[in-house]
Amino acid sequence: MPIIEEISSSEAATLTGKVEEVTDSNRANSDGKAVEKPAIQIKEVKKAPSNNTNVTKESDVDNGPRMTVEAIKKICKQQKGYATPELNDILYLHFQGFGKIENLELYTGLKCLWLEANGIQRIENLDHQPELKCLYLQQNLLSRIENLEPLVQLHTLNVSNNYISKIENMVGTLHTLQIAKNRLQSSDALDGLLGCPKISVVDLSNNNLEDPVIIDVLEKLPELAVVNLMGNPVIKKIKNYRKILTVRLANLKYLDDRPVFPKDRA
Repeated sequence: MPIIEEISSSEAATLTGKVEEVTDSNRANSDGKAVEKPAIQIKEVKKAPSNNTNVTKESDVDNGPRMTVEAIKKICKQQKGYATPELNDILYLHFQGFGKIENLELYTGLKCLWLEANGIQRIENLDHQPELKCLYLQQNLLSRIENLEPLVQLHTLNVSNNYISKIENMVGTLHTLQIAKNRLQSSDALDGLLGCPKISVVDLSNNNLEDPVIIDVLEKLPELAVVNLMGNPVIKKIKNYRKILTVRLANLKYLDDRPVFPKDRA
């Protein structure tokens, strides 16, 4: 029994000492290191937003691949084009993610320019392509047709799959206009075609044209040979639709998905 009492008392003293050490240690931590750790954590929290801010600013400036001089030359090389820019008559810049037309000043000999499936929002910076005949801008983010005046030889323009609500600012040399899957709605939206006396092919399919008056506009185009109006509400609003169009459009050779035969005009 005395031995047990001595052991118990010594263990108690030991435990008491440990408790005091732990208590002192905790006090030291609360006065020292415990304060330093929150300070480090606060610094880290402040640093994270600053990094996010930098990322946001960079993304605002750089919205995607740029149509730089170097990028164009690289694509030319990949497409087996000429290293000398002015010798290229065709330039394939489609499916590149470009958001803007730029840096084409040296490509003065272009006759065909492919810009399909990018993120282009405006037609611009084509002042140095006077020989351009074909311009392909389908599947972009265009909201209007503009800045075509320098293209004095333009023959074909494709702006399908965009957000255009009006045909405007056309060039008189145009023969083919593909403007399917846009936002054309009223007959006034087609008035810009009247500035294209040579136009022979017009694809207006899958818009929202609903006014039968559009026939009056199309009737004023003397060279019109091919028209596509499929996917527009106006088809259901014109009685004897195919008969009416083939009779009123004297030079029509192809309407929608099939040719015009003599019996269609009988």
